[in-house]
Amino acid sequence: MMNKNMLYRSIPKVDVLLENETVQELIDHYSRDTVMEAIHAEMDKLRKFIGECDDEEAAKAQIELLLAHIEMTVAAMHTPNMRMVVNGTGTILHTNLGRAPIGHEHMRRITAIATGYSNLEYNLKAGRRGERYSHFEKLLCKLTGAEAAMAVNNNAAAVMLILSSLAKGGEVVVSRGELVEIGGKFRIPDVMEQSGATLVEVGTTNKTHYDDYENAVTEETKALLKVHTSNYRIVGFTESVGIDELIPLAKERGIPVIEDLGSGVLIDLSKYGITYEPTVQDSIAKGADVVCFSGDKLLGGPQAGIVIGRKKYIDMMKKNQLTRALRIDKFTAAALELVLQEYLSEEKAVQNIPVLKMITRSLEDVTWKAEKLCRLLKEAELPAKIGLEECESQIGGGSLPLERIPSMAVAVRPERISVAELEERMRHLPVPIIPRVANDTVLMDVRTIERRFFQIIVSQLKELDVLEEVSLIAGR
Repeated sequence: MMNKNMLYRSIPKVDVLLENETVQELIDHYSRDTVMEAIHAEMDKLRKFIGECDDEEAAKAQIELLLAHIEMTVAAMHTPNMRMVVNGTGTILHTNLGRAPIGHEHMRRITAIATGYSNLEYNLKAGRRGERYSHFEKLLCKLTGAEAAMAVNNNAAAVMLILSSLAKGGEVVVSRGELVEIGGKFRIPDVMEQSGATLVEVGTTNKTHYDDYENAVTEETKALLKVHTSNYRIVGFTESVGIDELIPLAKERGIPVIEDLGSGVLIDLSKYGITYEPTVQDSIAKGADVVCFSGDKLLGGPQAGIVIGRKKYIDMMKKNQLTRALRIDKFTAAALELVLQEYLSEEKAVQNIPVLKMITRSLEDVTWKAEKLCRLLKEAELPAKIGLEECESQIGGGSLPLERIPSMAVAVRPERISVAELEERMRHLPVPIIPRVANDTVLMDVRTIERRFFQIIVSQLKELDVLEEVSLIAGR
């Protein structure tokens, strides 16, 4: 019979812990109040563990780990909550994990700009105040064929700014099949309402005809809005009206055609084996007056709502009072310019923009990487069955929802703990690892894991005894 009273009595007293050399060092480095808070928190956890535990050896092991847990808690209290994680999910644009990662070289150059002063809104040539959009506007125009461009802090903001500038107090015609929810319960009709424009729905969920638009246009109509359903697909008995079909109607009535592409892309991905996704250039070429899209999706840059189109409309937006509230900061402006410069050469873009590199990486290359990580984990002699398993990656982030990319994962089947427990422990590592779980197996899809993380993965799983019954992070 397990003697819990004896176990409770074996927990070191606070005054004894305070005399410990390691605890004294923690107090010197941080503060007494911080260390005391960590001690009380860990002792409460330990008592609760003993109360719920039926394994005496496991309880004793946790008592032995008390000091290590105190150290970890103190360190965690001084560690920023937002930190780097290893994305083993295979979802390239993982919204919860920050969507598009920025390349290392781009980040190095951004750091050089952000750690000092910059010409964010200063025209060095003229010696006077400049415009923050100037750093990337010409690039966007060159790449897309648009007359002018700007950017705000995300694509929902871009839609709101466009409608507020071009259609406030009037009506905007949009197909019912395009009234999308863009995530977090933010919906196109709600964004439109905030802009001051009135929504006029036409057609049905699956079918909208040219006549529907034509019959809906009145003297109150300020614009026609097309929303590319980048985050879902309606298949089967469907029909929609393209931008090129709406242009004559819009010109006849003297109103602009606006297209919200959602996840805008600047290169034809079909040449890399991915389903064709309309490019931003396509929309401009077909005659769209204003086009908006996200910066941190298929573009592979920072979070932003990029707006391009005819100069007279972009100028109206730049003068809108909302623009200041929605404007991008120096980090975003710098990152956008660097990422867009890569698109001057498609070959460089695919190589240097992480999102594009992951999307276009061959299965052969991914398999080679998976074999490397698998070999390192096996050499660590962890208590688990480790092997390779074929899987499918997805693009995510509301982009190409039906697309699946053949990939390879390292499969881990723990021998001493459950899969659920392993997955939880991996989330609580100093550098958290976010895998996916399928068929009672932890899978790390290597398509979304950089090689620089391989040694971190192996050392954490081994040194912190993550796969053992008792682990430093078991109670984290």
